[in-house]
Amino acid sequence: MTRCGFYLALAVSLAGAAAVPAGAQDARTEAIVREAVARFEAGRQDAGIVVPAATGAQAGNTRELRLMDAVELALQQNLDIAVERLTPQAVDFQLAGLRNNFRPLASSNFGQRSQVNPPTNQLNGGQRVTNDTTTYNFGVSQEVPWGGGNFSLTFNNSRLSTSNLFANYNPTFTSTLTATYVQPLLRDFGIDNIRQQIAVTQINRDIGQETLRATIAQTIANVRNAYWELAYARAAVDVAHRSLELAEKLVEDNKARVEVGTLAPLDIVQAEAEAANRRQSVAQVEATLATAELTLKRLIVTGTSDPVWNQDLRATDLPQLQAPPIDIEGAVRTALEKRTDLAAARLNLDSNDVTLRFWRNQTRPAVDLQLNYGAQGVGGTQFIRQGTGLGSTVIGTIPGGYTDALSLLGGRDFPTWNAALTVSYPLGGNNADGQYARTRVLRTQQTTRLRALELQVATEVTNAAIQVQANLRRVDASRAARALAERRLEAEQSKFEVGLSTNFFVVQAQRDLADAQNVELRALTDLQRALVTFERAQEAPAGGGGAGAGAGGGN
Repeated sequence: MTRCGFYLALAVSLAGAAAVPAGAQDARTEAIVREAVARFEAGRQDAGIVVPAATGAQAGNTRELRLMDAVELALQQNLDIAVERLTPQAVDFQLAGLRNNFRPLASSNFGQRSQVNPPTNQLNGGQRVTNDTTTYNFGVSQEVPWGGGNFSLTFNNSRLSTSNLFANYNPTFTSTLTATYVQPLLRDFGIDNIRQQIAVTQINRDIGQETLRATIAQTIANVRNAYWELAYARAAVDVAHRSLELAEKLVEDNKARVEVGTLAPLDIVQAEAEAANRRQSVAQVEATLATAELTLKRLIVTGTSDPVWNQDLRATDLPQLQAPPIDIEGAVRTALEKRTDLAAARLNLDSNDVTLRFWRNQTRPAVDLQLNYGAQGVGGTQFIRQGTGLGSTVIGTIPGGYTDALSLLGGRDFPTWNAALTVSYPLGGNNADGQYARTRVLRTQQTTRLRALELQVATEVTNAAIQVQANLRRVDASRAARALAERRLEAEQSKFEVGLSTNFFVVQAQRDLADAQNVELRALTDLQRALVTFERAQEAPAGGGGAGAGAGGGN
């Protein structure tokens, strides 16, 4: 496992950064502005523009920071990672909403209706017939997540009170229980619009996870680079101070030689001019150090209220002088398996396959099987008539009510069933044919892009390995150059003390040594950055981005 991969595994076990309350926005903005102004004034102070003031990190408020500590702080507190951690959660809510389409839906209906019918025929039941109907219906329906079918169960009840002379029951209680199931046999059988959206959204969630992993990998790489830049900047400050000390010592030595008459006064001016240049270099590298420190803090703090923001950070880890063995073939294989952009591209291909399957299904005829079964019952106060003729005289009643209707319903004495097969197909083609053809073209396009991306990834990893090897050679050359610069300075100083060299050559040797030390520091830092890039290239693309989510998921 690469170091970047280890950090990614560590990130999974750490909680996301907490969101900043909205009410603290103004205070946070003010704090950021104040700190920025303070550091700007500190930079001007270092350059000698203003009188020194107490700004920035307080004296004694120094924090020694290991590279691992910086990475852990970033994984816990980096705001970019905190933002990306919310993306899968948002998609989870979207998935939950889509899956709710398969939950049962309960319904009910209560109503009261009154109707007065005019005498339109001899069977009207009277000159003025009044019907008062009370309904209380209940039902439940559900889209089933398998097969694309749906079922419904309805329980309807009514109470009819009428003045119709021909009625056999008054009031009349009617109850019906109906069960219906509709099953598509071709179109919408294997996949339908809802199931397609759920599958695509689930894939988009996986793409969001890959984007989060890419952000974490890139953030870790940024932290490591910022850490080594901070280490380089602080070492450069030390080099600049040592160079200044050498220049100031030369000034003092030259003054002593002028006093004893072994050196011309002009040599003091030259040495003092060089010392002034070195002081300017010190101011510049200290400003660079402050900037490098801010860059690292930006990655590991939650805001200006974080204690780390006001601390003076000191990198304690030393850069590697030798790189681990570079296995280019193994690194390319790792990248082709684990790169987040490749994983996202493959997931997009899966999303396109889901959409392709959906549109291929939609090109089929619609063949739906509908099954229906119902039972009914009736009850109420029943009239006993003198004869069997229409409108015969009522001579008695049999008491009854709603329970009689339920009893008949339960006995299934009056069943109704129905089975139907419905077939429909648009003549001359439909929209699904065009969408299916378009999605096939998009899949071919995405497959080609994936191959191009794999080639790009292999090239990037190989180039990163080449840069590691090149920087290793730079380190070796710069170390040798620095050692030679030290020997040359020692020789020039020895010759100068015995009068065999001039002040100019001593100053030049000091300057060359400072340059050689800075070149060595830069080469060491670039080696660390090349190692970071090599490890990051096996995990995520530069910038932390992944392939776009849901490229093949639209309808």
